[in-house]
Amino acid sequence: MKKITLLTILVFSILIGKSQTYTSSAGGLIPDGGPMVNFPMTVSGLSPATIDTIFGIETICFNIVHPWVADLNISLQSPDGTIVDLSVANGGSGDDYINTCLNAFAANSIVTENAPFTGTFRPQGFIGAFNNGQNANGVWQLLIEDTYGADVGNLIDWSITFGNTPAFPFNFTSSNLPIFVINTGGMAIPNEPKLAAQMGIIYNGVGVRNYLTDPHNNYNNKIGIETRGSSSSGFPQKTYGFETRDILGVKKDTILMGMPEEHDWILYAPYDDKTCMRNVLTYDIANKTGRYASRTAFCELVINGQYQGIYVLMEKVKRDSNRVSIAKLDPIEISGDDLTGGYIIKVDRNDGPGTYWTSPYLAADGSNVDFVHVYPEGDVIVAQQRNYIMAYVDTVEDVLASPTFNDPVNGYSKYIGVNTFIDYFILNEVSKNVDGYRLSTFFYKDKQSKGGKLKAGPAWDFNLAWWNADYCGGDVTNGWAYDIGAICPGGWQPNFWWARLLQDPYYVAQLHCRWDELRLTTLSIPVLNNYVDSLAAYLDEAQGRHFTAWPILGMYTWPNPSPIPADYPGEITAIKTWINDRILWMDANLPGTCNVGVNENVLTEHNFNVYPNPFSSTLKMSFYLPSTETIKIELTDVMGRIVKQIEQKEYSEGENIIEIDLNSTTLKNGMYLLNIVTNKGILVKKVTKME
Repeated sequence: MKKITLLTILVFSILIGKSQTYTSSAGGLIPDGGPMVNFPMTVSGLSPATIDTIFGIETICFNIVHPWVADLNISLQSPDGTIVDLSVANGGSGDDYINTCLNAFAANSIVTENAPFTGTFRPQGFIGAFNNGQNANGVWQLLIEDTYGADVGNLIDWSITFGNTPAFPFNFTSSNLPIFVINTGGMAIPNEPKLAAQMGIIYNGVGVRNYLTDPHNNYNNKIGIETRGSSSSGFPQKTYGFETRDILGVKKDTILMGMPEEHDWILYAPYDDKTCMRNVLTYDIANKTGRYASRTAFCELVINGQYQGIYVLMEKVKRDSNRVSIAKLDPIEISGDDLTGGYIIKVDRNDGPGTYWTSPYLAADGSNVDFVHVYPEGDVIVAQQRNYIMAYVDTVEDVLASPTFNDPVNGYSKYIGVNTFIDYFILNEVSKNVDGYRLSTFFYKDKQSKGGKLKAGPAWDFNLAWWNADYCGGDVTNGWAYDIGAICPGGWQPNFWWARLLQDPYYVAQLHCRWDELRLTTLSIPVLNNYVDSLAAYLDEAQGRHFTAWPILGMYTWPNPSPIPADYPGEITAIKTWINDRILWMDANLPGTCNVGVNENVLTEHNFNVYPNPFSSTLKMSFYLPSTETIKIELTDVMGRIVKQIEQKEYSEGENIIEIDLNSTTLKNGMYLLNIVTNKGILVKKVTKME
């Protein structure tokens, strides 16, 4: 009996130890620009039939002729519906996969190598996901999509080898971040239309660990999902847009991760941003300056059982009371105050006829500037509404282009929310956003009865900001993002608005005042460093898994500037160093001074001192008058809003000393303006509240 058992084990070991290779009988055409093509191969007679961590997939090989392999997304689907990415958008402008084999234990990842691909590489995804206990006898499909219309290719053949040194599944069981789990039923997620899928979110609360086996307690229902992005669409890690749906598959507004309810959402993939935080950092700054920007939540994503890395849940730019808070505009609202708002538009690439209009004013290099309808969308907006918002923007541009553009009554300030433009300018400039002003640049307008001016924002798409672009000056701390045409002419360019506004001394003075205020608070270097460090600490565990899935640390991924840090702590140090140097450059080079309201010619004889400065609760001021004069004293914020006023009265000739008690006034830390208002003009002193 013992001999029979030993013999059985020996025979079983021999069977398992024998590699078994299956090769496709034929390949075929890979169509230019899609659609995805499935190349099936039937595996039969595999013994043992069950593939797992003892016996399973070892190697996948293929031969593909294609003149630009970065256009290709290549994945494999097993009989049970599991899909794993083999190589997505790799190889740059190189040609061909010739005798290309993928093995989990290869020394080099295909992500970091160059075409033509010949030899054995680690695959992009984790092929160990196939070795999940499934019966491997059945139809396997090699899925290939050409994502860009320019070149035709051909699959010659492909093969799978099973053996006793199988790839292991990626070991992801828990996270300190929320976990998003999406199941598409084995279907590949398309660019459009949205694919019906199931999504669950595991989030047990702040500081509580989340396990993949936990209930889907933050969301558990249907979604529709598609890939999204322009330049980022070619990245191996995909960004997704999705809508929440009810059990019947109808879109439904839903609260996710504590964010106000909506149905449109984004799962942003920070593939080219090795800090994983640039958009989150930007939107946090915008919100802290009082401007709405998308709320965000870091998470880790699993699709069809495959670990996908760190993602950011983001709100899409939408009109509602919790996001872009402007009036709803129905198609029947075509006259009177109803017609005047609300609208959201953007300067961006256009999506074809009816979705945009072209400005009559060219960019500095002579290129066109397109305004895209966002709300109402181009396929919904009616003619009267389209004509109204076009005419309003035309008026803004006509006024800005006129010789009297800065007239205090009928100039640009009559038509735009100046403070929003100032904050938007500062955000794009402090981050040196190479896409700033020219792509994903949003504006919104409410009804005339609600103010009605065109306002800049919300901030969007800053993944190539903060030292993350090796072109158009994105890698240096000097120079202005709005003036990108000076070093990068051609292509998409900023409209002329931003440069024109800087020709108004009053605008420049307000800009400088706002910069000085933010430098003491939100844009203080210690404040920014602390926030970056806090995000890095929060992501420290997950980044290890993320960069195992996407082994690109220390490697160039478009458009990372050099020198490329070798590890994640190096990425954090590099962005903090760049931020420090950029802010100091702006301190030294921001035009003008904060002298809002000062008329130097009239008030040069006045001696005006304020102390202590910075102050906490009390201010003292002294000033000299050559003769008795009636004076009003005001303390305002940098936008001119009065926060403390002393009754107008007559002050005597000579030295006057006044104490201002601010204990009863709630003031935030920051910069303020102390004004002496006389019939001859205004004298202004900058003061800082700090405690």
